[in-house]
Amino acid sequence: MFTKYGYSTILKIIFILLVITIIAFLIPNIFIKYFILIIVFSFFIFTLYFFRDPERFPPDKDSIIVSPADGRVILVKNVIDDKFINGPAKQISIFMSPLNVHVNRIPISGVIEYKKYYKGKYIAAFKDKASVENERAEFGISTIFGKILFTQVAGFIARRIVYDVEVGEKVEIGKRFGMIKFGSRVDVIVQPQWSEKVKSGDSVIAGKTILFELN
Repeated sequence: MFTKYGYSTILKIIFILLVITIIAFLIPNIFIKYFILIIVFSFFIFTLYFFRDPERFPPDKDSIIVSPADGRVILVKNVIDDKFINGPAKQISIFMSPLNVHVNRIPISGVIEYKKYYKGKYIAAFKDKASVENERAEFGISTIFGKILFTQVAGFIARRIVYDVEVGEKVEIGKRFGMIKFGSRVDVIVQPQWSEKVKSGDSVIAGKTILFELN
């Protein structure tokens, strides 16, 4: 299954690869011809692999926050948030490599009460300052357990943030809401009463891995 957020990109890449393939068949040198065809085929397979979208089902538990992205935890720290939580908070950041599934999922059920897009830089997503300097989209969810803020952060390679949620919309834990194309980062910021369930270096799966839980 391929993500709907990648259909236009997949079609564009297929068209470009078809043009290159036609040109390759016109090249008389057989070694160059097959070298180009191998590159084209490899890139085609990578494109399909990148835009894969497996089914995911969140844990059957209450008072949890699941990972919005596949990847590796690169940061767990205490912060002060002045955008949505408005006070002391905890943050977990997840780095998504080009080999991870890039479809993002809602971390907890609630209502979208805050959304803001920022144009910005494209420094490496694993750097801490990427959260405040890079292109990003922020979302705040009000829940029965309090407020949750999460952010899609573009990276050095990833320069295309896609999302389809609006302020006032009811959202459900584990449901797809967008993606960041070709490597990126996601931050999740919560109120202090939540307990972290992962540590730096852990691998996480979108919609399945529990990042925070209420005692």
